[in-house]
Amino acid sequence: MKIPPVKGTRDFYPEEMRVHNFIVDGWKRASVRNGFEEYDGPIFEHLQMYKVKSGDEIAEQLFSLTDRGGRELAIRPEITPTLARMVNQKINSLPRPIKWFSVPRLCRAERPQKGRLREFFQWNVDIIGVDDVLADAEVIFAAVDYLRSVGLTEKDIQVKYSSRKVLTLYLKSLGIAENKLSEVYRILDKREKIPADVFEKMLSDCLSDKKIVTKVLDYMEKKMIVEDIARLEKTNKEMTDAFKELYDLNEYLKDMGIDEYCVEEPSIVRGLAYYTGIVFEIHDSVGDLRAICGGGRFDNLLHDFGGPSISATGFGMGDCVLEILLEERGLLKDRLQKGKTDYFVAYAEELYKRDAVDLVAQLRGKNKIANFSYKGGGLGKQLKEASMQNAGKCVIIGSESERGELAIKDMATGEQVTVKEEEFFKSL
Repeated sequence: MKIPPVKGTRDFYPEEMRVHNFIVDGWKRASVRNGFEEYDGPIFEHLQMYKVKSGDEIAEQLFSLTDRGGRELAIRPEITPTLARMVNQKINSLPRPIKWFSVPRLCRAERPQKGRLREFFQWNVDIIGVDDVLADAEVIFAAVDYLRSVGLTEKDIQVKYSSRKVLTLYLKSLGIAENKLSEVYRILDKREKIPADVFEKMLSDCLSDKKIVTKVLDYMEKKMIVEDIARLEKTNKEMTDAFKELYDLNEYLKDMGIDEYCVEEPSIVRGLAYYTGIVFEIHDSVGDLRAICGGGRFDNLLHDFGGPSISATGFGMGDCVLEILLEERGLLKDRLQKGKTDYFVAYAEELYKRDAVDLVAQLRGKNKIANFSYKGGGLGKQLKEASMQNAGKCVIIGSESERGELAIKDMATGEQVTVKEEEFFKSL
């Protein structure tokens, strides 16, 4: 009986693994050059951690289980709550600012679709302990820095940012109760993902007041009631500070030379309940794909997990949408590192087979990628096998060379020289 893979998961054959490694290795290099250190946590956590702190959207997407001790656990759908827990455990001994990154494997019980699977990898970058909006600018820069490094330009991608503070203050000014805000955020975040009439109905069912619904829709359509916002900015210091953050962020993005990638977009909300300030998403310029990346400020999360009130900001970038975009832009084919063998050891006759095995072992001991043919056969067959393994050079034992000598064939040029075995190893 053939057992298929679980729907929404992927098998990584060597060819797919090369793509995966290209993406992950790039994430890690970008993290390190931007001053971030790597961390990781367990693949499952207590279920309550996600149900209480990540909002309804994540809670609905959990793979949960009860272990033999009766504990309710969940496979991690994101790593930010784990980050908060880990930082809180060592909060007094960790130097600040904390600049960490991770590339976890995550699972969400969602309906598989283009760019979204049930199991995926995500690049997470976070800065903890910096109140200045400069930290928000830096995590945005880190994301753009990576995307530029793989060949994407301002014509391919766009960073859309807004302020959750501005949105929250505006919604409250309309009379929307505090306990309704999380549900409103979740609905607003679905705006680009569902039909317009379905979106409006969800919003109307949530808010009931038609006038309020209209004003919220105007906000999302960039038709903000200018007088309302201006009045709030003049009379509400929080609103004034929130607009100053947006201005400062824009200036920092200019200083970092990435402002051409970025645009302020009030409709960017982010569905998770824990965001408190600047929020952003990165989209392909055509708009055919889901967000490549999303994040923002979450100043209350560590406190919600029993720690002190410390500011934090960060983002997550999934590999699924990114891979589709890179493929569509033709940025993968010529940039993947194929498996390469440094030396393929061939033997002219069966009596040299054990010598070949010995030579391969010595080459591997010298930290060289070395291989040989199990089947042997004629030299032509073995050279063909060497070519299939993308070997740089083929070392031939026997044939026209004498005992203690090796024929070294350059597989790219076809040139061949004979050297003493001792000299060959010295040259390594």
